[in-house]
Amino acid sequence: MPLDLNSDLGEGFGPWRMGDDAAMLDIVTSANIACGFHAGDPAIMRRTCELAVAKGVRIGAHVGYRDLAGFGRRDIAIAPADLRDEVLYQIGALAAFARAAGDRVRYVKPHGALYHAAARDRLLAEALVAAVAEAEPGLALLGPAGTELERAAQRVPFVGEGFADRAYTATGSLAPRGVAGAVLSPDDAVAQATTLALSGTARTVDGPGTVAVSVASVCVHGDSPAAVEMARRIRGALDEAGIPVEPFS
Repeated sequence: MPLDLNSDLGEGFGPWRMGDDAAMLDIVTSANIACGFHAGDPAIMRRTCELAVAKGVRIGAHVGYRDLAGFGRRDIAIAPADLRDEVLYQIGALAAFARAAGDRVRYVKPHGALYHAAARDRLLAEALVAAVAEAEPGLALLGPAGTELERAAQRVPFVGEGFADRAYTATGSLAPRGVAGAVLSPDDAVAQATTLALSGTARTVDGPGTVAVSVASVCVHGDSPAAVEMARRIRGALDEAGIPVEPFS
């Protein structure tokens, strides 16, 4: 089956830049573009949307907690209704820049701490889904399969996501970044992306064996110096394995 390859992009702020978005957009098929809460600003959002459209890459809203200082990776206590409105606000902001660039937002992916919180907390998951449903009919939600986020996604199309460059635990969740081996080497990331695509499994970091990970899209993080070369190698390995790399949206 075809597999989508996505990356988190547009994650700079002002004069500060993270990653080589232009190079990554030559490789991936979907771009999760930061919407200004965990990273990104209006100028970066516009520029990243324009680059994505020029390269034929699908645009997704990468929504997060209002946490620029913590890059959206800190747990934030927030009422579900407030989360719904903040997510809707972020989608709307990116949608304007996507339209200006000649396309539209096709899907939504939560970022960092929100990604993990919505996966385990049904109320937060329902708030996020409500925002996606209100933003635009047919807008998809990209996230971890088999979690509260998928179970809450009754009103929107749900797309399961796996990670090439992050290790998994025996429960199927991502290993916390502070755990040894949580971030995979480029060689291991290439191998994991291929295994996810071919068998829907990933090796576990907290014991022998594998865990099932249902995926239609694989993420390569764009915030490391080796990210572009790793993504290029993953794309090549998928091509070599005969796996079509196509956008899901």
